Amino acid sequence: MKTKALYLTVALGMMLGFSSCDLDYFPNDELTSNSLLSSEDGPESVINGCYAMMKEEYKYVDIYESGNTYVRHYFQMAEFPADNTCLSGETSDHLFHAACYTNFDNMKNTSHLWWISYEIIFSANTVIEGVKEGESAKRDQILGEAYFLRAMMHFNLVNLFAKPYVINNGNNMGVPLRISTNTEVTTRASVAEVYNQVIDDLKKAAELMTSRDGKFNPAYASKDAALGLLSRVYLYMGENQKVLDVIATMSEPTSNLDGDYANYFANALNSKETLFACAHTAIESRGSGSIGSMYNGDGGGWGEVYPSAPLMNLYERYPEDIRMKYIVPIVETDAEHYGKWIGLPSVFFPYKADKKTFRSNKWETLKTDAAGKYCEIDGKRYDVKEKTVNGEYTEYYVNYNGEDCDARLFSYFPARREDNPIMYVTKFSYQDGDPQLSSPVFLRWAEIVLNRAEANAKLGNTAAALADVDAIRARAGISPAGMFSGNMHGYTDVLDIVLDERRMELAWEGHRMFDVYRNKRTMDRRFPGIHPWEQIEYTADKIQYPIPYVETSVSHIPQNPGY
Repeated sequence: MKTKALYLTVALGMMLGFSSCDLDYFPNDELTSNSLLSSEDGPESVINGCYAMMKEEYKYVDIYESGNTYVRHYFQMAEFPADNTCLSGETSDHLFHAACYTNFDNMKNTSHLWWISYEIIFSANTVIEGVKEGESAKRDQILGEAYFLRAMMHFNLVNLFAKPYVINNGNNMGVPLRISTNTEVTTRASVAEVYNQVIDDLKKAAELMTSRDGKFNPAYASKDAALGLLSRVYLYMGENQKVLDVIATMSEPTSNLDGDYANYFANALNSKETLFACAHTAIESRGSGSIGSMYNGDGGGWGEVYPSAPLMNLYERYPEDIRMKYIVPIVETDAEHYGKWIGLPSVFFPYKADKKTFRSNKWETLKTDAAGKYCEIDGKRYDVKEKTVNGEYTEYYVNYNGEDCDARLFSYFPARREDNPIMYVTKFSYQDGDPQLSSPVFLRWAEIVLNRAEANAKLGNTAAALADVDAIRARAGISPAGMFSGNMHGYTDVLDIVLDERRMELAWEGHRMFDVYRNKRTMDRRFPGIHPWEQIEYTADKIQYPIPYVETSVSHIPQNPGY
């Protein structure tokens, strides 16, 4: 770990408004937590520096590139290993390894996220050690925010770099636990020890906080944010009754859903639904280095990550679902295809490529005759067949060379990258009209509704679980015929309903990987994309990221198995 002097220099740099790209780290033996916190506004400045560190681009040692921010790395590392995204082709960005489970211990994304997490934790600890509880309501609020940030950083670290709590009841290697500014000894605490500290910190945060300056501002931690995160912690532990108990102390979650969901993410900082977000302003737009850049090619973005085929199948069961507003299909208009393909429906399906571990894709014109839908490949007919899912929903497949391949039908010819249909995702776009600007949401009330639904489903409270799912679906514009109360729509397990709804509602927000593995389920990644065609068990070593070399080479803490 880094020295105290470096940590505090970073905090001061944020206080004084230095450009993170130009930060120089220098010895400062005179700098202490007492001198830093002696002024009336000192603690607030340190905590503001913590928020800034989450979004600032950094240069340290030899690791720097555009987009080297905590928020970008966190949302990609949490989302890309799951089954909601399709990385359409190779990229030199280390996000590629997260998406393909080819991680190694010197990746830029994991190294930076690890480093900046502990920088934030250290700065939070300076406030926790230097501010006396009860001096004033303002100072208690700042102290509570310090506890919240320390909890969130530890929680995100242990979920990314260790196995889920539900495996062996947390008795696996976790991450170093830092609850003071003394960093002389570095050891890996167990997952359970980290979780227990996170719980203590969030309880303390909720006790100390209301909201910054008594006003609603999701750019800062608040009492509701602490309780909301605490409900997630208990959910990940399988403590379902405690999930309900925590949420019962909050205002009714469904009453805080934003009625204008179609514009929610662009206006997250002004929405009552947001519990905590990393606030960005217009001058902090990262362009091609933003989170949204990989999802959205508009405004100079890369636009290389698209919704996965199975996720699209879920959304398309109900075409009125306004959550699809955040998916923007791109239609082919180049000279080669214009006139030849525009307006012609097409069929898209994966097939096994020789000597490759992943699948390539076939695109063919969809035709129809008296016998039904079909396509032709090398003069041979391949029928496009229907299958019924859950006894109610229609999906398609093609039997290609003796193997059934899931197929998707298009009424247009999509623009493609590496034969994957380009569909931009805009959840991280269009704040202030900027295609690459957003204030990424870490916590929102919709998640709290679904946390309660999952806890109730596991406790056998079926009606309550389905009522919460239906509240989310109604807000998404789905008609009464698509509600689950009184009609399971072919599902046999209420938990499956809840997890599918979480998948759709929270897509690309960094939940899906944790939702699958903590429920001891298999990640099914047998869909088109550059990633290997495989199923991954929740017990697999590779579901946890490797501890960065910059840590193990200095502290010599043990590496995760498999790396």
